Amino acid sequence: MTPTAHRRQVPSPSASSSPSLDDRITGSLVGAAVGDALGGPVEGYTPDQILERHGGRVTGIVGPWNGDAWRVARPIAPYHKGDGHVTDDTLMTHALIRVYGKVRDHLDAYAVADHLVPELVGEPVWIPELEAEALPLQRIFLAEKWIVTRLLYGHVDPREAGNGNIVNCGAAMYMAPVGLVNAANPAAAYAEALDVAGAHQSSYGREAAGVFAAAVAAACVPGATPRSVVDAALDVARDGTGAAIEAVTETAERYTDFESALAPLRAAVAPFDTVGPDYRSPSLGARRPSRLHAIEELPVALGMLLVGEGDYRRTVLGAVNYGRDCDSIATMAGAIVGALRGEAAVPTDWAKQIAEASRLDVHAPAAVLTAVAHEVFAKDAARRRVHESAYAALTEADR
Repeated sequence: MTPTAHRRQVPSPSASSSPSLDDRITGSLVGAAVGDALGGPVEGYTPDQILERHGGRVTGIVGPWNGDAWRVARPIAPYHKGDGHVTDDTLMTHALIRVYGKVRDHLDAYAVADHLVPELVGEPVWIPELEAEALPLQRIFLAEKWIVTRLLYGHVDPREAGNGNIVNCGAAMYMAPVGLVNAANPAAAYAEALDVAGAHQSSYGREAAGVFAAAVAAACVPGATPRSVVDAALDVARDGTGAAIEAVTETAERYTDFESALAPLRAAVAPFDTVGPDYRSPSLGARRPSRLHAIEELPVALGMLLVGEGDYRRTVLGAVNYGRDCDSIATMAGAIVGALRGEAAVPTDWAKQIAEASRLDVHAPAAVLTAVAHEVFAKDAARRRVHESAYAALTEADR
């Protein structure tokens, strides 16, 4: 790894200006939703295709790639991506928050079986891309439908249900709430996310979920910087995920302009990415378990965090214009910046337009998760005191 002394340092905010936990939770969830909606309409395309289609880089909310033909145009039909509509990344994030609202404690794979599956198959919500109220199951991707297939119909052990699914960013994309409930404790966020994600993913897809949650938790540490977030991610990341993050972020530190960083970041992550150069025509080895590979989305999100120096617009627009799975990249990048800087970092005009277009109260999920985070911390503190008391009794004779 590059020695810390040689890394670009971004000044830490002063203690007096550091956002509160409540503000960071709101900023992270709003920031994630905005990033998701910005990236949705250009998902799956290359930076060059984005440049040609939009006559320049995407600098804000844009319409569907195929205009009014979005209902029938392949390969996106029948989803209305664009015009400020959030995608399944946000739908899954909010569903997980509703699970936290019911359990009001740390989650595990059994919470996915007992609570998330019923959310997906039995609780209709407004689906912006379908312009209708429907069950989340009718929108989520096949890799997420796997959760329902395995747990509801297959009766698989929740801790093992992720085995056999394609290995992608599906579990990682909605793990920000785990990082926020474990704010300022990256190791705990990593462990909880791995447990939750075991019902959904395996291999480096599950690992990415843990590392992303750790990054969000690290962003909540008072005085955190983009570099400290990356370092926290590297502290927990294993195998190809750690190697990919290291390679991409070392490359990212040479740039402060996302335009010049687009090709270098793709080149840095390419050896670890199984999908291959053509995102819509994956290689034969794509999305298979491996200790040598990584999902593309998380390393690039962390790379753009460094390129953008923690500025929301620069970071998230870099993620959006990277193309490929850019709604998930921008979701992750937006969640981390929001946790670092608070809600004020997220452009108000974007947040307002996306909330209106998606018929989404972007603050309600944050209020629920904030209350849960405070309750869980109190429970953790009480559990810790019980442990300390027991340990003291156990060691009293040794003193």
